[in-house]
Amino acid sequence: MRTLALRGGARVAVVAAEWYDAFGVVTRGRVQLELRDGEPGPVLGRDAGFWLRGTGVRALRNPGRRTARVRIVTPRARTVTCQSTRPYASHRMMEEDMNSMNDTGVAAGPASGQTSHTHRLRGLAGTGFVATLAAMVATTLAAALAQAVGVDFEVPDGGESIPLPGFAVVTGFFSVVGVVIAVALLRWSARPAARFVWTAVSLTAISLVPPFLSGANTATITALLGLHLVPATVMIPTLARSLRTRTD
Repeated sequence: MRTLALRGGARVAVVAAEWYDAFGVVTRGRVQLELRDGEPGPVLGRDAGFWLRGTGVRALRNPGRRTARVRIVTPRARTVTCQSTRPYASHRMMEEDMNSMNDTGVAAGPASGQTSHTHRLRGLAGTGFVATLAAMVATTLAAALAQAVGVDFEVPDGGESIPLPGFAVVTGFFSVVGVVIAVALLRWSARPAARFVWTAVSLTAISLVPPFLSGANTATITALLGLHLVPATVMIPTLARSLRTRTD
């Protein structure tokens, strides 16, 4: 019996000579069967068992990000003749064969899994960078438009008006924080898109509190609230969509 470790995104080919009459049991994570014609097969969860002989399966793939494990059971030489053409008669018989063999650890395709995951992270970071620039431009333009209609952006505590470059800098900083959160969730969360939206919306709601505490006039407070929402409407949908695309 062998224990096959499939890291996130990894794929291992099924070689007929090595996997003849083998029976697999998923003991951790999820495993997708890849069919001979290249089409994706069913995704099997924990405790699911499957035969490889005569199924047209050409590879096993881990569709998730966490390591999946599969126990590959091959009947002993003395039992191949009587058991190679039929499934185990009972679960107990399978367990007896499993317990009578030694485990061998096999790591499947770590390089390809890591490369694929690295590409997803880089792709998300690239999307986040472009979205950050777009958010900075949109916020600065919105602030300039507000100034043009008479909003002074003067905060009593400092006694000075907030300059336009200040909006760009603050927007860029917090947008980068959002990208970092998205990358971390893609790396470690099982549901990165949903958790990112929840986290980003919560942080955006919290960011709406300081304008009310600034002591500025009504027009400035209203404009500041709007300027907090402008980058959020750019960053949150863009990163959430990117996360969904890279986890499908």
